[in-house]
Amino acid sequence: MLATICVGLGALGIFVPLLPTTPFLLLATYLYMKSSRTRLKWLLRHKHLGPYISSYLSREGIPMKLKIRTITLLWATMITTMIFATDKIFVRVMLGVIATAVTTHLLMKKTRKKST
Repeated sequence: MLATICVGLGALGIFVPLLPTTPFLLLATYLYMKSSRTRLKWLLRHKHLGPYISSYLSREGIPMKLKIRTITLLWATMITTMIFATDKIFVRVMLGVIATAVTTHLLMKKTRKKST
């Protein structure tokens, strides 16, 4: 049950900035390893969630497509939040700093080479 909650939080983290995706999915992976091989296989093969886990576990790097999608969604969410959710300059600046830091972190991660 806890693994399924972690999957839900990880999936939500794709859309909500500041809510981490990968740590929740890694925790769910660990918990499924201990409890349900069927659900573990489902999670690892999932079209949208699987790449987060396999990219991290393989240490081959993050696919460029995933980097682009993640950074695009991050900035779209942050800019929308800055414009519509707050009028405080400090909060807007902090959101910009966080988005910049996360973007920098993702860009510094190794990019997976295409296998031929």
